[in-house]
Amino acid sequence: MIRTVESAPHVSAPVLAAYSYCEAVTGQQARNFAYGIRLLPTPKRRAMSALYAFSRRVDDIGDGALTDDVKFARLQDTRTLLDRIREDALGDDDTDPVGVALTHAARHFPIPLDGLDELIDGVLMDVRGEAYETWDDLKVYCRCVAGAIGRLSLGVFGTEPGARGAERAPEYADTLGLALQLTNILRDIREDAEGGRVYLPADDLAKFGCSAGFSGPMPPEGSDFAGLVHFEVRRARALFAEGYQLLPMLDRRSGACVAAMAGIYRRLLDRIERDPEAVLRGRVSLPGREKAYVAVRGLSGLDARHVTRRAVRRRA
Repeated sequence: MIRTVESAPHVSAPVLAAYSYCEAVTGQQARNFAYGIRLLPTPKRRAMSALYAFSRRVDDIGDGALTDDVKFARLQDTRTLLDRIREDALGDDDTDPVGVALTHAARHFPIPLDGLDELIDGVLMDVRGEAYETWDDLKVYCRCVAGAIGRLSLGVFGTEPGARGAERAPEYADTLGLALQLTNILRDIREDAEGGRVYLPADDLAKFGCSAGFSGPMPPEGSDFAGLVHFEVRRARALFAEGYQLLPMLDRRSGACVAAMAGIYRRLLDRIERDPEAVLRGRVSLPGREKAYVAVRGLSGLDARHVTRRAVRRRA
């Protein structure tokens, strides 16, 4: 069973400042995750913001305009910082607020920091420009950049005492991460193509006549682009259905956080399914008011109960 500390421990002024920095990064840059993180009690909210800020730093290195050599060097520097965090070698007065905040969070929550090593490994795949022949190949990447984040987050959330099947909680957290990442990949098809990246498996692209890639606002000539998108949407929905089995294992506010984050992505998936070519015209997104509505539903448990019942019916 994974358990966490609910009460807020004493936090020094430098650590509070470090957490405030991480929360500002989360509020400004986490377009979707911030809505769920806000639902958490203070200690968990701070710890999740520290995790997000570290992960954001890693992602920004991979996505930036630096040369590959500089990216490799900076990712190695970040891994060195992670080693220091893992060894609890950063003092409260260290000059890196993300390192200070994550060190404090790791002292108070059983966060599996090796997941951040996996994230760095996944971003290195991006820097090397790796492509994926099959879904099994792509899953390796998705588990690094998203499944690992699910498992890291579970270290903060914990599971409820006596939760049935709690030994599978890391597996479900990982699967939810895959669902979110596949949704990201569908949403960002054109943006990624413009950056020279293709994530969808080559086998799937060939099956639907899309091997030529995505160079503009229209599907490749002669392709079944809608068929490709619907195929991947079904795969993502199956991942969501499996991953949502995590929710009954969490306390109310942690479950609300997960339901809000996953609910926003499921609604993105709905929009993509209704209009597959929209992802070629620009980034598909939800307005802030709809994200806030999903967060409220998450806090009420409505989305969680709805999706969990559907998952049970499918297994039956």
